[in-house]
Amino acid sequence: MKTNRLLDSETHTDLYQEKIKTDKIWNPLFTTVFVANIIMNLGLQMTNAIISKYADHLGSTATITGLVTSIFAVTALIFKLVSGPAIDTYNKKYILMFSMCILMIAQIGYCFSGTIPLLILFRLIQGAGLAFSVTCALALAADALPPEKFGTGIGYFSLGQVVAQALGPTIGLLLLELVGYNTTFIIGAAVMFSGILAATRIRATHTTTKKLVINLKSVIAKEAVLPALIMFLLTVAYYTINSFLVIYANGRGVGAGIGTFFTVYAVTMLFTRPLIGKLSDRYGTVKVLIPALLCFALSFLIISYSASLPSFLIAAVVSACGYGASQPAIQSLSMKCVAKERRGSASSTNYIGNDLGTLIGPVAAGAVAELTGYAAMWRIMIAPMLLAMVLLLIYHGKIQNIEKNFQSLQ
Repeated sequence: MKTNRLLDSETHTDLYQEKIKTDKIWNPLFTTVFVANIIMNLGLQMTNAIISKYADHLGSTATITGLVTSIFAVTALIFKLVSGPAIDTYNKKYILMFSMCILMIAQIGYCFSGTIPLLILFRLIQGAGLAFSVTCALALAADALPPEKFGTGIGYFSLGQVVAQALGPTIGLLLLELVGYNTTFIIGAAVMFSGILAATRIRATHTTTKKLVINLKSVIAKEAVLPALIMFLLTVAYYTINSFLVIYANGRGVGAGIGTFFTVYAVTMLFTRPLIGKLSDRYGTVKVLIPALLCFALSFLIISYSASLPSFLIAAVVSACGYGASQPAIQSLSMKCVAKERRGSASSTNYIGNDLGTLIGPVAAGAVAELTGYAAMWRIMIAPMLLAMVLLLIYHGKIQNIEKNFQSLQ
């Protein structure tokens, strides 16, 4: 009887999903995934903004502070060996909820991290949760979108992260001043719990048709390697901004006001991401990505010559039209490469490229800066973008075929 009830439940879910599937982007499934994702990212950004300050508060050196800040990417990368196959095998809704529980545990754990080793431990736990959460959320959003509006929908979905990036750090730093570290971490965990509650409202189709198999084919979707490689190259360049912009701006005489760069960047993306999604649906990914990459490269050139806040802010707008616009277009292309039942692997492949870029980008840029100085570093780090453009031009025919065959995969 229990088995029959389970089958009836799965059948009911399938029928429900068929009823809500429309030609609209903002259907019930997409909307609930969007809300859960934006709350999850808000909770993460609130606490991520104060982690480096907390490590410094605990007495870490500058090098250890950097390690604490980025070490989550190690476990995020390792656990993606499992996350892609798991997402393609099991109910995505429950995987998302479970991974958000892991993220919440990590945030609660920060409260009890009175030493650097404990703090690093919970950062590693957070990375394990991220390996499943962001990958699963993207796959769920893709499942909800009509094929003819796919790029537009992914552009809207990525806005959740943009809003969280714009609001989360400000909220986290304000709470830190008002209530201190431990209470801020608890509030971040409470926000994450709200995201879990939102995820309970997700109604996603799931029928178990295969056993969990972990091998190279299930972990890496070879069809999505090209967009993942492009994502890797762009992330290598992007994390140059995250790692060195504040240091470089201070050296050029621009003080605390450089924080406005990230605000302007986020606000600009609120407009560019939906627009780029619509353009990619209409004209194709390659025709959209080439101008976007040129904008991204131009922003680095502007930064390298900037000596005042206004010129840095111009670079922020241009960069948001570049990397900010490119990221969802590449994510959309990754999802278009595979059939629906393999979107977990495709999403995992995409984020592996992102994680590798996160790890390698700051190290590479730092090495270049030591050899050439910061101004030249910005110009040299345009090279990954140029290589990405070369790949797009070489494989533009393949990409066009992927988009042409997309609907037949659904």
